[in-house]
Amino acid sequence: MIVVTGATGNIGRPLTRALAETGEQVTAVSRHRAAVPDGVRHVVADLAEPAGLRPALAGAKSLFLLLSGDLHATGADPAGIIAEAAGSGVRRVVLLSTLGVVTRPFGTTRIAMRALEDTLRDSGLEWAVLRPGGFASNALWWAESVRAQRLVAAPFGDVGVPVVDPADIAAVAAACLLEDRHTGGSYELTGPEVITPRGQTEALAAALGSPVAFRELTREEARAAMARSMPAELADDTLDILGNPSPAELRVSPDVERVLGRAPRPFADWAARNVDTFR
Repeated sequence: MIVVTGATGNIGRPLTRALAETGEQVTAVSRHRAAVPDGVRHVVADLAEPAGLRPALAGAKSLFLLLSGDLHATGADPAGIIAEAAGSGVRRVVLLSTLGVVTRPFGTTRIAMRALEDTLRDSGLEWAVLRPGGFASNALWWAESVRAQRLVAAPFGDVGVPVVDPADIAAVAAACLLEDRHTGGSYELTGPEVITPRGQTEALAAALGSPVAFRELTREEARAAMARSMPAELADDTLDILGNPSPAELRVSPDVERVLGRAPRPFADWAARNVDTFR
């Protein structure tokens, strides 16, 4: 059995489906009740309380660990999740980390994630670490304004990064969970090309078949909007990357193709598959 945390999100949902389609027994873990594919067991658990995962981990051979906001929760113990996995007999953990542990290693959240990577490596378990950069699905922040006004409002309109399709992250995660050859691998996951917010707006317009305007926000406007849904420090970190990406953050990684045997999907592909969200 394979346990997938964050199973109802942009990565966990396609990962759960892909694993179930291979015939694997899958347990989907999320904080709230949710629909899951037929044949998949669903367990409600809060990752901020590692002991609460025991019912989900019982009998599991592998774990996909996606911490999301739980990493930042007061009193969170992400290392405890790895200890619970080992104590439950899990043999393999695939950890969703972040490219920032390599490109900007000294921020508070990235120091914590690097420490978690080290804990996993030292755990005695089989492991693989995935380090994605920016997500194509971050464009969902614009869905409401596109639906209502055919408008994208974002900072740094002409500064791009190679955003990665969450479906590609899920596909790499599935390979790492199912194939022994990826044990001990650390993979940097990006899309196939650097794309700016203006370029993403053009791709959304093409998918919709109608014009979408672009309005550039100041950093302060963007920070105020982001801070409503994430810690202010994380908003600042994100804006630092979006506004002034380093050469390492602009690099198109070969790792998606190395694992999957195909090129990563471009943003336009993600936009076409998700266009109904913007209608």
